[in-house]
Amino acid sequence: MFVDEAKIFVKAGGGGNGCVAFRREKYVPRGGPSGGDGGHGGNIYLEANPNDNTLLRYRYNREFKAERGRHGEGSNCTGHSGQDMILQVPVGTLVFDEQGATIADLANPGQRVLIAHGGRGGRGNQHFAKPWHQAPREHEDGFPGEERHLRLELKLLADVGLVGYPNAGKSTLISVISAARPKIANYPFTTLEPNLGVVNADGGTGGHGTELGRTFVVADLPGLIDGAHLGAGLGIRFLRHVERTRLLVHLIDTSDSNADDPVRSFEIINGELEAFSASLIEKPMIVVATKLDATTDRARLEALRDFCKRRNLEFHSISAVAGDGVKDLVRSIADALDKIPRPTHDSSINTLPAATGDEQPLTASVERPTVATKKEQDS
Repeated sequence: MFVDEAKIFVKAGGGGNGCVAFRREKYVPRGGPSGGDGGHGGNIYLEANPNDNTLLRYRYNREFKAERGRHGEGSNCTGHSGQDMILQVPVGTLVFDEQGATIADLANPGQRVLIAHGGRGGRGNQHFAKPWHQAPREHEDGFPGEERHLRLELKLLADVGLVGYPNAGKSTLISVISAARPKIANYPFTTLEPNLGVVNADGGTGGHGTELGRTFVVADLPGLIDGAHLGAGLGIRFLRHVERTRLLVHLIDTSDSNADDPVRSFEIINGELEAFSASLIEKPMIVVATKLDATTDRARLEALRDFCKRRNLEFHSISAVAGDGVKDLVRSIADALDKIPRPTHDSSINTLPAATGDEQPLTASVERPTVATKKEQDS
């Protein structure tokens, strides 16, 4: 099941309490305080895993709590720190807090972000010894770990996004140019979730000394309809998945069985893209007339070709079933991608090394109040 949204609750581990203890050894009369500190609570991280492609694991299990630190012990022994918790998410996951502010964008494989900082362990009574107070019985309780509600949103990472009306031939095309095998049928909304396929533009296999050649990832999205940006059909659920693509391929059915005007269909879908996000309409686009094998009325096809020429849009006509024009289209997509730089994601802010117990949270957390010592609490 493809799940691209999830809400979770995370709670980092609390710190262990400090210990009250004194040295009790032979020949050491009136030994001083020896209470150890409590261990730090475990942190909680999110890590981008390239082997995951859905947030399904967070659909039913929504609460995650890290291990708390152990209490301090005598002989100046510090308690063990709690085990850190690392939650795996797909590459391309956005993390939002309760107010909707973006905490992190996990767009790079292996990127790790600290989302909940474990509480610091309390101090043992050894820290309260003074020349005038040599047998302190004060200690600190451990600090609580951070807790927060988060919303996870997945945006697929693909080079090319296939857009168009339902039943325009997107699934057929991706099944022909890649190893993806989406469900294909002659009715609208056959595709209910995005499908990804890797396309080899130069025909290499990568085996027996053959170069793999240029490859790119194509995303086949469920069909859009008029009003998709307002929630009509399935569009609003999946439009965000084309926001990260570098190139859009707009497929338009020009077959005799489709009575819609191809130019009008193009304008409606483009209007939906623009209404959802102004950045989508600014992406480079290739227009493709599909089902050429079922097109006998070439007037509509030529009208769409002339329209694209006036708009300076690259135009192709194909039949994915018969294979006509498919290879030329794939090479044109690869040539267009060669001219478009890959997006760079600044991971230096949100990526942290492995936990050492001294990290600071990525976002400003609420300042922890000063914890009263045991003696102050008793008084």
